[in-house]
Formats: sequence, C-alpha cells, structure tokens
Amino acid sequence: MEGSTTVPARQHRLHWWKEALIVAAFYVVYSWIRNQFGSNTIAADGVPEAAFHNAELVIRFERAVGLYHEESIQELFLSHRWFIQFWNVYYGTAHFFVTLAVFILLFFKRADVFPQWRNTLAAMTALAIVGFAFFPLMPPRLLDAPCPIATAPPEDPNDILEGNASPVVHEGARNTDYGGACVPSDLRPGKDRTFNGSNGFGFVDTVKRDGGPWAFDSEEVAAISNQYAAMPSMHIGWSTWCAIAVWPLLRRRRYKALVLLYPAFTLFCIIVTANHFWLDGIGGLIAFGLGSIIGWGIHRWNQNRLDRKHGIVPTDDMKLSSVASEIFDDVSGHDDRDDMHDVMADATLDDPPDEDHGDVTRTAPEAT
Repeated sequence: MEGSTTVPARQHRLHWWKEALIVAAFYVVYSWIRNQFGSNTIAADGVPEAAFHNAELVIRFERAVGLYHEESIQELFLSHRWFIQFWNVYYGTAHFFVTLAVFILLFFKRADVFPQWRNTLAAMTALAIVGFAFFPLMPPRLLDAPCPIATAPPEDPNDILEGNASPVVHEGARNTDYGGACVPSDLRPGKDRTFNGSNGFGFVDTVKRDGGPWAFDSEEVAAISNQYAAMPSMHIGWSTWCAIAVWPLLRRRRYKALVLLYPAFTLFCIIVTANHFWLDGIGGLIAFGLGSIIGWGIHRWNQNRLDRKHGIVPTDDMKLSSVASEIFDDVSGHDDRDDMHDVMADATLDDPPDEDHGDVTRTAPEAT
C-alpha cells in the first residue's frame, strides 16, 4: 500500500482586477435595480403613500413591543452639533470605505475563504433588493418633511389619499423632497405631545440641518438614490459582514471585542441621524444571516465541484466555516496568541494558497 499523496485541487485563480470589475459591475446593477423602486416611482400626485404607511406599520409594531424610542434617543444628542456632524460623516463614509477595506484585506490575507465572503456580501445585498421592492419604507427623518409635490390642504385630508384633491405646487416646492408631511396619520403626536420642537413625529434630518459628505435633497443625489430603501438596513448588514469576516484575522480577544463594536456604532449612527428604525437594523441582521447561508452554500458547492473534477475524494465531512471555528476556539478556551501584527502577517486558519492565490493542495485517499 502506497502512502498518502497530495493532489492539487484547482481553484479559480483570484485576480485583483477581475474582482474589482465584478464588484463594480455588481454595484452598478444593484444600484440601478434598487432605484427602480421607492422614491423614483411615487404616485403622480406626489403622495408617497406606500412608504409612509409602511413606516406607520413599523412604528405601531415597535410601540407594541416597546422599541419605539428613536426620537427620544436623537433628542438627547441634537444640541451637540459637532457630535451629530461626526455621525453624519460616519454614516456617509464608513459604510463604503470600511467595507472596501475589509474586502481588500480578505483578498490578500484570507484568499482561502475570500470567495465565500464575497458571495455572502453579494447574496446579502441582492436579498436587500427584495425588501426595497416589496416594502418601500420612509425613514424617520422624512416623516415630517414636505411631500415631493406640495398639495393644497383640502377640507377633508382623506381626499388626498382618495384622489379627490388636485395637487397644487406650492411656491418653493421641489422635486427633491420625499417626505410624508401631506399624508394624514393618527400617529402624529399633535399639539399635546412634541419632540424636538415639532408637533409631528419629531425626527430631525441631521444631514440637512448640520451637513455631511452630501445632501440627500440635492438633485444629483436624488437622481441616483432611492430614499425609501430603508428595510433592511444595509448599513447594519455590511457592518456585521465586516466584523465577522475580520474576526478570524484577530488573535487577541480584546481586538475581537473591539471589532464587534463597529456594527454597534453603526446601529447607534443610523438611529441618532434618523435614517433608520430599530426594526431596519434587525432586518439587516436577518439579511446577513441568510446571505451567509447562501454564500457558504455556493462556496461548498463550488469546492465539491472542483474536487469531483479532479478526482479528489474528501477525507472528512464538511468542515465548519472559518468563522465558526474561530468562535469555537474562543469559547473552548483556545490559546490567546500573541499580537495582532503577527496575525496580519500570517492570518489563515488553514494552509494558505500559493502566492498567486491559485492552487491549494488536498490529501487524496491512499492508493491500494
């Protein structure tokens, strides 16, 4: 009987330029599809009924379970404008730049699992489009903002919703307004209850008030965005993806704890800037979970396909994902190894691929 041999299992070679093209093409398609729903397709009379009433549903649910405190949390910090400005910048930059940095880091440091995490990110983002399409949601900051076309108040406010009121463009009305102030609602607190100086819902559009990397109501941003793409929150989905994907690269538990603060900070950010409800964040976590299952499944299917193609018989059952293995190590009291710098230099859990991110070796069954 001969000893065990190693047989190369050919994986798709990873090329940075190819991955960059894939990401760019995917994001362009994703953005185009996302923008076919919501704020770009509101009713001709300028009344964003669906997005507003979906926000009412979220508010009613959150009130029922005791979650609806977003406006009170925002009110605590509104007087600290420098603090709010920081979170405005965070909201408009970290979402893209941190995700891109983690994507690049995985490509160079975790090439063995990079396809799995890339597929997870793509699947999660694609799933979000389903939410945007079937549940357009007006974010809190727009609930008291002007409607896209300001309508003259009829004697009976319900006439607007029934189509009996002719829309009249008021002086100063713009096509970059996407609010729901013209939609009657029994959820508006009224004069007996005010938040942030308003007798409406009381949320403040902090980017509009204090500034940020861009303005949501600018014609340029309005033309390329969907103001009602709030459920699920991809800020939460992407930030969770970043934290969990980076987890195996960090050896010290203190760093693992710190990286988990990123999605926590992001959750605070989307609330204090009134861009999302709590429920949107939960939706983002669900999208991440489903995207992880899909991404991992695609990765395993592709590995099994390559094994069969090269006649390799797996020597063990399906392995736990790298993230699960790392978490298990921590829970079971695995060594708290040296410092993070060493990990960044040698970060793989399994044997790494060769330098061109190409072949890996697997053990074939013993020949008889």
